[in-house]
Amino acid sequence: MSTFNVPTREEVSENNQAIFDNLNKALGFVPNLYATYANSDTALENYLNFANAKTSLSAKEKEVVNLAVSQVNNCIYCLSAHTAIGKMNGFTDEQILELRAGEASFDNKLDALARLARNITENRGRTDEAVLENYFNAGYSKGNLIDTISLVGDKTISNYVHSTTQVPVDFPVAQPLQAATV
Repeated sequence: MSTFNVPTREEVSENNQAIFDNLNKALGFVPNLYATYANSDTALENYLNFANAKTSLSAKEKEVVNLAVSQVNNCIYCLSAHTAIGKMNGFTDEQILELRAGEASFDNKLDALARLARNITENRGRTDEAVLENYFNAGYSKGNLIDTISLVGDKTISNYVHSTTQVPVDFPVAQPLQAATV
């Protein structure tokens, strides 16, 4: 595999430099995965617009999807980042492990969401009818479904970018799910 270096501010376009500046102000750093998007003059801005678009899902619900999808796609970068973000959204370590496994025994509605996100990702969109019915029975709407599918796509993009580039993880590294549940 070819080596991908994380580009510095000086190595990216002016537009991406401005985005780096905004990320530094908001987060205190530019995550390596976002910097990797900046190898393209347009991908970072496009991705951030997509990732930050309005949605019917709450911040907690977004993290449920992000964790389940990233586990299926085995993306250590996104698992690490979303473990940290999940904690910021009030999930415990134990809850985060459940969400990564695509379930949530602590909340029936989030359980339906986690199971759907895992099922969509595992089956490449050929969602199991029983999982979908459970999702709707938990109180989600058709609009929520489309937003969930969009979020699965959003996270899959980042999972694939990291899986291909293998840039260093700059968050506390999430432990493997198997080691954490043994």
